[in-house]
Amino acid sequence: MSIGERIKSARRRAGLNLRELAEKVGVSAQAISKYERNMDVPGSSILIKLARALELSVETLLRPQSISLSQPSYRSYRSKLRSHDAETIHAQVLEWLERYIGIEAIMDVQAEFRMPDINRRIKTMGDVEQVALNLRKSWQIGVDPIENLVEILEVQGIKVGMIRGADNFDALTLMANGNIPVIVVKDGVPGDRQRLSIAHELGHLVLKVPDGLDGEKAAYRFAGALLVPEPSVRRELGERRQRLDIYELHLLKHKYGMSMQAWIHRAQDLNILTEGDAVAMYRQFNANGWRHQEPGDPYPTEKTDRLERLVIRALTEDVISDARAAELLGKPLMEFWKQASRQHDGLPLPIYH
Repeated sequence: MSIGERIKSARRRAGLNLRELAEKVGVSAQAISKYERNMDVPGSSILIKLARALELSVETLLRPQSISLSQPSYRSYRSKLRSHDAETIHAQVLEWLERYIGIEAIMDVQAEFRMPDINRRIKTMGDVEQVALNLRKSWQIGVDPIENLVEILEVQGIKVGMIRGADNFDALTLMANGNIPVIVVKDGVPGDRQRLSIAHELGHLVLKVPDGLDGEKAAYRFAGALLVPEPSVRRELGERRQRLDIYELHLLKHKYGMSMQAWIHRAQDLNILTEGDAVAMYRQFNANGWRHQEPGDPYPTEKTDRLERLVIRALTEDVISDARAAELLGKPLMEFWKQASRQHDGLPLPIYH
């Protein structure tokens, strides 16, 4: 990636247009355009201003490593993403992956993804249940609740990230460097919604869906079946119900990390609830304003801290410098330690920083 491409990617990640970045740097929009198209090279003073405006280090702008990304498959919440939003998301994903794959290369701990050796081809929606069960068996996670879905996927070599994205962004799937599956979901939303999105995107990676079946519906069915397999659903709900209690759904949501509405959908999929009974419950959620914010305390967000763990390990073992650690973390080192202290109930700052 050239310096021009890196400036352009960083500008898009920051959500700035040419004129906005030019005003921050004190040059013309035409000058920024020339830098981005490699028709001109910024001098050292301009490079420093660009780095400050984009909240990056100069070293980041000069970093030679490059990651190639396939065309992403987006899932957008409520409406189609605008091209500007898609460009911003693409740049955010690229910047995160460069840091992530960079520290993996330094520590020589790249996890290789191998598609599970199971029958992934489905003929009916009901077949999805068995694919999810077989995947759990292949990955040796049984049928119990999955405490941290991100950790499960990353052990298998699938990169999972969370970005700000756009207001209507939900999730995306793509391949990095041709062989690394990447799933990215929106940050700042309840954990049960994140987990369903992650599992949904995994469904797109795993399932072989024939023509004539709805791929989105199959992926959604897979997401529910992965988070709560059929035997667990029947154990928790029984074989036949006319309705599910709200408090019961709340408890199950926190046990399995799957939303109340997804539980209703699972019950309908497995004929525990009739379609009419499920519709009646959905209407109850709509009438009470629970469709987008379910009642009760939210499920905690998923944690994606493997990148941070690798950077701190490399720093502690003197494999990288403080400056390189800050670059890989994407923020000044002291800012990182202070945030860690706040997030983890007064965790003491390292004395050597």
